[in-house]
Amino acid sequence: MPKMKTKSSAKKRFRFTGSGKVIATQAGKRHGMIKRTNKQIRNQRGTTILTDQDARIVKAHMPYGGR
Repeated sequence: MPKMKTKSSAKKRFRFTGSGKVIATQAGKRHGMIKRTNKQIRNQRGTTILTDQDARIVKAHMPYGGR
């Protein structure tokens, strides 16, 4: 049986923690920062853990990443 392929777009955007949770960059930071409050900009620094529903979708695209 051949190996399953990983979705290239997913491997560039997501990482996995040791326990198998999915890490992603914060959304809503590409443009329009002048409209955002300073509190919102501060809270959107770094990365975030995806919810279980969203993580399930990502793991379907990355068959070997979540193990």
